[in-house]
Amino acid sequence: MLIARTTLEARKGVGKAFITAFRSGAVMGFLLAASGLLVLYIAINLFGIYYGDDWEGLFEAITGYGLGGSSMALFGRVGGGIYTKAVDVGADLVGKVERNIPEDDPRNPAVIADNVGDNVGNIAGMGSDLFASYAESSCAALVVASISSFGINHQFTPMVYSLLVSSVGIIACLITMLFATDFFEIKVVNEIEPALKKQLIISTVVMTIGIALISWLGLPDTFTIYNFGARKTVQSCPVQGIADSCRTRAATNVIFGLALGYKSVIIPIFAIVFSIFLSFSLAAMYGVDVAALGMLSTIATGLAIDDYGPISDNDGGIAEMAGMSHRIRERTDALDAAGNTTAAYGKVDYMLILSEFHVIAHRTKDFSVSCDCKCQLESINS
Repeated sequence: MLIARTTLEARKGVGKAFITAFRSGAVMGFLLAASGLLVLYIAINLFGIYYGDDWEGLFEAITGYGLGGSSMALFGRVGGGIYTKAVDVGADLVGKVERNIPEDDPRNPAVIADNVGDNVGNIAGMGSDLFASYAESSCAALVVASISSFGINHQFTPMVYSLLVSSVGIIACLITMLFATDFFEIKVVNEIEPALKKQLIISTVVMTIGIALISWLGLPDTFTIYNFGARKTVQSCPVQGIADSCRTRAATNVIFGLALGYKSVIIPIFAIVFSIFLSFSLAAMYGVDVAALGMLSTIATGLAIDDYGPISDNDGGIAEMAGMSHRIRERTDALDAAGNTTAAYGKVDYMLILSEFHVIAHRTKDFSVSCDCKCQLESINS
């Protein structure tokens, strides 16, 4: 219904269609962030009835929440992704290669499956993937807090500091969304991509202020600190280079695209390493966990931008199958182009990498402690 509504709004202009598409994606983002936080809080209270004051045992049991999220993401992301690409390639092969009919033509029955695949893989699949990262990072931060001085002294507010970060993130994303849909009006096509990128910048600034505020109010006075990408636009040079490489043959396009893909991960890799080093230097493993949650705190905005892409893509398919004017199709194609080039910002798993780094370090510490105890026991027995 929301996709069809966006197509109808495209008759009034690209600005109306953008607002409808972005708000449709924001529904998924806020629903995931709010429901994930609510379910986690309910689980903490239910497990607290059994564990009582044993906070370490309580939050170790809560880690099953992250495992469940990962299991759901495995089927949703992998299964949905396979289905999405299968129907996408199948529709193009039948329509463009065999029958020589345009894309999203109503004479091609695979077009409907292609539109469904966009929703399954790019909306439901990505949502489950980010939900898994959200759950794992939250559980990891709670486990580390339970074995720190917060858990030993039974200080509830510092214990749930990670949940406060996620809560403030929802408010920050809500404020950010108002800048895209209410404060500024999209009048021309070239304003779509900057509006989407401003969402990430504004949400980061607002979230930084929010984290500073809850850190001052929520963390105890005894909390101490330890020792102190490539542009992706339709008009950008990398994208134009890929388009120019198609003039020779398909193989050149594939090689050029892979080369740009490999180059695009250089800066993110160094950014991840620097984030791990800085957060570990400030607050050890707890700092790494909070850094992961800080990246995840704006998950609502990231998922809204990511879901905006397939929604705009389906708008073009509906406009083509309904036989609407070419001007509406041009507007939906402009929305789709902006969604495809900015979707990469919503597909970032930095927070998952930080969470896995914490898990490896935590398990290594447990293994070393158990080995030391075993060696001491053997020396006593001998």
